[in-house]
Amino acid sequence: MPKIKFSKANREDLEVENGETLMQALTSRGVPVASSCSGKLVCAKCYVQVTDGSYNLSMPDQEERDFMEVKGIDKNCRMACACKVEGDITIDTPYW
Repeated sequence: MPKIKFSKANREDLEVENGETLMQALTSRGVPVASSCSGKLVCAKCYVQVTDGSYNLSMPDQEERDFMEVKGIDKNCRMACACKVEGDITIDTPYW
């Protein structure tokens, strides 16, 4: 099972199901994720910085890439609602 690690937050690693969206994986385990669109890739609040293991997330599709470009979100970040966890990753957000 893939693990989500937190680079700065004082949180324990999470074991998650392969193929879950990052948002599902976090929220179903009690980790808050900013969102006002319920994970529909509209609000841009759920972005996370991927500090290690970005290759263990699903590839961003064109919609996610375009969305992040329009919103000015750094290329080291991913939208938690749009990417699926496929292996171990380390993440951070400005609100944890």
